[in-house]
Amino acid sequence: MVDINTQISEINKKGFLDIEVNPALDLFKEIEILKKEKNAIILAHYYQEEDIQDIADYIGDSLGLAQQAEKTKADMIIFTGVHFMAETAKILNPQKKVILPDLKAGCSLSDSAPAELFKQFKNKYKDHTVVTYINCSTEMKALSDIICTSSNAKAIIDSLPVDEPIIFAPDKNLGAYLNKITGRNMKLWNGSCMVHEIFSLEKITKLKIRHPKAKFIAHPECEEHILALADYIGSTTGLLKFSQQDTSKEFIVATEAGIIHQMQKACPDKTFIPAPPNNSCACNNCPYMKLNTLEKLYISMKYELPEIIMDEDLRIAAKKPIDRMLEISRYYNL
Repeated sequence: MVDINTQISEINKKGFLDIEVNPALDLFKEIEILKKEKNAIILAHYYQEEDIQDIADYIGDSLGLAQQAEKTKADMIIFTGVHFMAETAKILNPQKKVILPDLKAGCSLSDSAPAELFKQFKNKYKDHTVVTYINCSTEMKALSDIICTSSNAKAIIDSLPVDEPIIFAPDKNLGAYLNKITGRNMKLWNGSCMVHEIFSLEKITKLKIRHPKAKFIAHPECEEHILALADYIGSTTGLLKFSQQDTSKEFIVATEAGIIHQMQKACPDKTFIPAPPNNSCACNNCPYMKLNTLEKLYISMKYELPEIIMDEDLRIAAKKPIDRMLEISRYYNL
């Protein structure tokens, strides 16, 4: 018999319900049963493990996931991504139960922008509009004027008057890339994603020599010297679409390696090579994204824990800049 009260007290320590799963269970079948019983939807980011991507009702990047969270009719949202993504779903759905299989599935980029420190930075530039990348905490969103994702960031920036002073946070690499392609001079917060900052220029250069026909495609969270090599720069969804539409048969992919599962499913006749990091690994995985597992997903659905809870005043404040983002995205049909 599972003592849920004891398990709940342990969530704060471990981040998830540590309950043994019968290895004989067909988890795919059991999860489908739970989805119907609870009127639940599973939202998954492209960087999740393959089993989770395959069982999810919707797979996408931060923009697509936010849009799905906004319009879902489900009673319960199981968010297989990282903490800020599940928080965004809760911000948009205060009456729905939002579950994150592992509360410790965080984000190094979000952690690089503590709200209390950013507030001090913001106070130095009180006449600036604050555009914040969605990869941040609810508290950071509440300090923002508009949220953006890598899919809609250029459209968001272009929607503002050319002489409007802007703070962009928290990703300095995405901000620098946006400054370059929009001609702006935004004030940048000094944050970054550990996954996208450790790609090896030397190893990628060698890969390009070994695969001369391969297109090198990169996410704009990568550092400038990596982006300088790219044949295409785009959001996770943008990279996926480019790999489908481009005639090349080989691609070197500089983002979290989880996206390659969808690339291979969409184009089984093409070869996708993960860009290597500057360590001993052959590909670049986000340790936070990979904290979610099929077993944790099943347990979290069954017991409806861990649940995302937040202060209502904070939620309302954070929702305003997200609503502006979604409104602009609809206008540009993004």
